This record gives sequence, C-alpha cells and structure tokens, in this order.
Amino acid sequence: MKHAGRARLAGLKIALLSLVIVLAVIGIGSFLAGRIVPAVALSVGAIWLLFLIFCLSFFRDPEAAVPGEVGTVVSPGHGTVDVIDETTEKTFLGGRCRRVSIFLSVFDVHIQNAPISGRVAYLKHCPGKFVNAMRSDCGAYNENVLVGFESTEVPGERLSIRLIAGLIARRIVPWVAEGETVGKGERISLIQFGSRVDVYLPMSFKVVAQLGQKVKGGETIIATRS
Repeated sequence: MKHAGRARLAGLKIALLSLVIVLAVIGIGSFLAGRIVPAVALSVGAIWLLFLIFCLSFFRDPEAAVPGEVGTVVSPGHGTVDVIDETTEKTFLGGRCRRVSIFLSVFDVHIQNAPISGRVAYLKHCPGKFVNAMRSDCGAYNENVLVGFESTEVPGERLSIRLIAGLIARRIVPWVAEGETVGKGERISLIQFGSRVDVYLPMSFKVVAQLGQKVKGGETIIATRS
C-alpha cells in the first residue's frame, strides 16, 4: 500500500542520529580521560541498543486488513477508545457532530489511516501546547493537524479527524496533501510518540465503537451510516 515503509525509515533515521550522538559521547569521554573506558562505553552502548529496540518497535508498520463493508468508517488510529460524545467541530463540519477519541500510548502503532475513501478537502496545522495526551480535552490546547475528508462513496458526505500531539509527541507528519484522493485504510500520517486522534462524524452516523475498546488503524469499524 501507499507510504509503506515510511515509518520504518523515520525510526531508522532517529536511531542513526542517536548512534552518532552516542559515538560522540564515547569519543569525548575517551579524549578527556585519555583512553577509552570499557565499562562506560559498554554502558552507553547498551543504552543505545535498548533505544534501537524501542525505535524498531515504536515505528512498526503493519498492513491494515481493511474491511470491505460499504458505509463504514474505520479507525484512523491504533489505540484505546476513551471518549465517545457529542461536540462541535466548526472548522470543517461546521457544527454539531459525534466524536470518537482514541488515545495512543507509546506502545501503540503511531501510523494513522484514512477512515473512509475520499478526497482530502482540508488540511491545516494548528500550533499549540504539549499537555498530556491522556487528557481527553487536550485537542483544545495542543498542537494538532485537522484533516477533512469528502467521501467518494456518498456525494456531499464529510467527516474529519484531528491528529493531536501530546506531552512526548512533538511532531505530526502528514503524508497527504489537500486535494489528494485516498482509499479507506490507506496510510496518511505519523505522530511520533504518545498522542491522540479525534474522529468527528456527522450526527447521522451511528457509533459502534465501545469505550475501552482497543482499535486498529484501517481495520476496526468504529461507525456506520444510519
């Protein structure tokens, strides 16, 4: 599928950068000490190895088994549904809507997937704070990217998602552009480290996700058209 491997590449870049820093630390320490201290070099190397394992796990890039049912919305994120309510999304939907909020811990996959097949009709980065993403209201304060979709299945139908940075997540990387057409379940972005994804649905949709449910991006059906 499109954008496959980009998350792995991002993880490898971070791992390589950290290796350069580790080697520099060992080199500087050895210069100051007049020799390489094996115990220190071994300890620093072990810490880097653990970080490498973490990066390989964090930036894993699974293929989504996209359901074939027509009229469904799949989860855009991997994580836990911790909020299902009604709210107002004025920017793209223009009013009252249903919200499904998904918390992504540092142990979850951090690739996001298109919830429906459609056109990216809106994409805007909004600067903000970096409060803990475990707070369900963090989308009102934190740096985020709002992505609006126009369905290619039902003319005129719209929904949006908000990619939200957290206390640790400081970088949201969209892989799509405004005007681009995407397929349901297609990779669309990466949020690096813990974060949250809000899904805004028209009031006509029925939410089938449950509070506390673990969902998979591009796979788990979270809503259907009534």
